Amino acid sequence: MRNAAAQGDPKPPDSLDSQNVNRAPGRLDAMARTAHKRVDPKKPLLKPQARIGTLNAEFLIGELRRLHETAEDADIDRMPGDDELYRALLYCEAHASSLKSEEARRTAALHRVKLWQYVREQADVHQAKAIADARAANAEWAHLAPALAVNTPSAAYNKATRLRAATLTDPFRDDQPVRRTPEAVLEAERQVVAQAAAERQAAAEAARRHTLLAPVGQRLIQHRVGLDDDGEVTYWLDEIAAVLPSCQTATQLVSLETYVKAVVRELRKTERSTARPVGATDEARRAYETAAALVQRI
Repeated sequence: MRNAAAQGDPKPPDSLDSQNVNRAPGRLDAMARTAHKRVDPKKPLLKPQARIGTLNAEFLIGELRRLHETAEDADIDRMPGDDELYRALLYCEAHASSLKSEEARRTAALHRVKLWQYVREQADVHQAKAIADARAANAEWAHLAPALAVNTPSAAYNKATRLRAATLTDPFRDDQPVRRTPEAVLEAERQVVAQAAAERQAAAEAARRHTLLAPVGQRLIQHRVGLDDDGEVTYWLDEIAAVLPSCQTATQLVSLETYVKAVVRELRKTERSTARPVGATDEARRAYETAAALVQRI
């Protein structure tokens, strides 16, 4: 057996030099705990993931074309169009030596690096969509395994799940990509579904309230002459009159409820301060009472 130390081989993992032996046991324990710390695969990314993101690829290909034209590349007429990203990059790679100055070669190479990174990022998105289309057409994971360059259906499933991370952001941190693990992707998708369900439920509840509030708000407007006070009540009645004719969006539905409640609140203040029923007419008084009863129920 040859002498490992004499040959300069690294020490076995469990060996300690004299300096390590003299270290405090607590320090070694802390180092060991740090080395074996595992990250929850569902845990959101704590640091922003560096990405090229949106890029004007055609502009950069045009810049590469300009560099090759300036260098009098003899084959420039064969360079693919600016919208043929992949083929244009292959051309620039094959003809890199035609660029005469070091500055031109450096600039062109950096453009190519950036564009290939962009292609890599876009490939994940489009491949994930292709997988989804294949699954929608009843392709089995066993069929997808060779196309994804993996050996088993389970590996194809896991790879496809990781690819979907390219199309997702953390539902609670919209600017943050999801960790590329099956667990993180499935959790993010579960949260997206839950959030969508909650939004649908909120929209349905807002629509239900609108069917109750719309006729009440309309009645307040019809009899506002007996309710106007040239103050807060008038202001909120104006708001109802503005939103009521086109009350369709979720924000408008919520606003109508807010305005009706505000009219009732201000009229109650007047009622308490004057110790008299509000409304200059019987119709206005009944419109207020109907609104007050509805506000109390919802």
